[in-house]
Amino acid sequence: MSTTALSCGNVDRATHPSGDGVRWFDVPATPGREDLDPLLATAGDRLVVHGTDADLAAVVLRLLRKNRLADLVIGYVPVAESPVARLRGLAVGDFDRALTAAPRPAALIRDDSGGVLLGAGLIEPITGQVYCDDEQVLNGSAMSIEVSPDPAATPLPESTSDPLSSTLEPATDGLLVTTVRRGLLRRRREITRGRAVQASFRSATVRHDGLAHPRPVEKWVWYRHTEDLRLAW
Repeated sequence: MSTTALSCGNVDRATHPSGDGVRWFDVPATPGREDLDPLLATAGDRLVVHGTDADLAAVVLRLLRKNRLADLVIGYVPVAESPVARLRGLAVGDFDRALTAAPRPAALIRDDSGGVLLGAGLIEPITGQVYCDDEQVLNGSAMSIEVSPDPAATPLPESTSDPLSSTLEPATDGLLVTTVRRGLLRRRREITRGRAVQASFRSATVRHDGLAHPRPVEKWVWYRHTEDLRLAW
């Protein structure tokens, strides 16, 4: 098995393990098309990302656009505690799992601005209406709405060349919506599971995987992609 490993941004390269079949490459933080496409063209069986949740999301987005999700096992080595690390039970600096663990399906969340969500999406504060599938989870104001992939989501069937596979029942889960309201004595948190979230609200900034969307928006959609990640977790 050959592994292409990416060192994103200013991370400590001295910690990187070496071994047969592992090739390390330095790329910028949140690498883009020019940084990734030449490396993906020669990537073998596994791609490891050492960096932040935003770095991982940037790499996965490029794999999605290159139609490479089914080809590669994705390993992630977080440089700090993060939503992705908590969701997937990953330890900071755990290279061994990223390099050797068997892949498991992981729900991939997309948004209607062309991005992906690997850890946490956040709108805070928020005033508006939010639906998770057909269930209204907010009608008014809340301290925050947070959306994340559901680590307990049912794996999707593997895609095939059979045209009848497109008639399979669509997913009914994949993401978690946490609504946080201010109570009399403490914050109240309500968690809803579903496949998609639609939100319309007073102009606010949406944050996803630690990055702020470049401009305030008044609506946002997150939804489960039709193909899972092959994630080493």
